[in-house]
Amino acid sequence: MSDESTPLYNVLAAAIRAEEPVALATVIEGPNTGAKLLVTPDDDSMGTLGTAGLDRVVERDVLGELASGRSGIRHYGENGEAREEAVSVFIESFAAPPQMLIFGAVDFTAALGRVAKILGYRVTVCDARPIFATKQRFPMADQVVVDWPNRLLEDVGESLGPRDAVCVLTHDNKFDVPAITHALDTEVGYIGVMGSRKTHDNRSKRLREAGVDDAGFERLRSPIGLDLGARTPEETAISICAEIIALRTGRTAPRPLRDTDGAIHQE
Repeated sequence: MSDESTPLYNVLAAAIRAEEPVALATVIEGPNTGAKLLVTPDDDSMGTLGTAGLDRVVERDVLGELASGRSGIRHYGENGEAREEAVSVFIESFAAPPQMLIFGAVDFTAALGRVAKILGYRVTVCDARPIFATKQRFPMADQVVVDWPNRLLEDVGESLGPRDAVCVLTHDNKFDVPAITHALDTEVGYIGVMGSRKTHDNRSKRLREAGVDDAGFERLRSPIGLDLGARTPEETAISICAEIIALRTGRTAPRPLRDTDGAIHQE
């Protein structure tokens, strides 16, 4: 490690320890192989890949990859030109754990929280009823909040992005509707709402009255989860997380692997 790169690695290590999103772009083929550019979401960058044009284009692409928590190789011209392959750059994203906000301290919440933790989520359970929203009932949660969902979302909504999830597991309009409408005001990638089709129809009327439009309804996953035949809280939790994964990977109709062709893992 050169003396010049040491400050860059110090900043990278500090951001990783603090669980702050950061990405490192490295030239792995072409002019200036080994050159590095460190990028954070606040548009601060450190280092250079060789030219100002390449730095500018790569920084733009890095911010997009970092928002989605992705890493991979990109190709450019020497000054950042598109559709050229003179320079290969490896973008390595170090993103904070995705967040899952679960509204409603109900029987399904603990099961969903356990599965979400296995998948690497930072889990917050929120319910306005202090007798139900306790750390003793939900020890797997990173945070248990006793408050109304709209107030929590007003506090953390700006931090939610495409990798995050909001799951509304209650069946009370005075609780559900504020949770959904405020979740729709964020950029969260998944909004799932539990309930029967009858509950969904009743809730939809309330949401229309609250001003939710067709675009908002398109974002909602209600009834929540994939049709796996789930019955228990644990099975339901798996169906919800399976839907989150399918939405993130663009699989609209998951099928048994036995009934598919081609590579199992796709780019």
